[in-house]
Amino acid sequence: MTGIPWREGLSLVLIGVGVLFFLAGSVGVLRLPDLLSRLHALTKADNLGLGLVVAGLMLQAANVQEVLKLLLVWLLVLFASSVACYLVARSATAAMVRADDGAPIQPPQPTLPGEPAAGGADDR
Repeated sequence: MTGIPWREGLSLVLIGVGVLFFLAGSVGVLRLPDLLSRLHALTKADNLGLGLVVAGLMLQAANVQEVLKLLLVWLLVLFASSVACYLVARSATAAMVRADDGAPIQPPQPTLPGEPAAGGADDR
């Protein structure tokens, strides 16, 4: 590493704290009781951990292009992990509901403007 000593020190601190968040997220996955709690711990800790690691690496970047690439990677991972967490939680919740009453969940049917809602009375 070359550069200004305070930047190198701050970079190492940010990367170290980011790694601690990754570790905390991993411990949360192992210790928390149910799937939704595990997903919450994992996505929150990993998103923050990756943000701190990327911030530390940005301080070591040689030019603006590298900084923008790191920022883009972080934003794409934030989006992908949020979507993946949502989809896993949604399918797990649907499976839990199906297991309770044994019937598959029917998604709500969209209604057109002016039509009565499904199962509702027409108040015209």
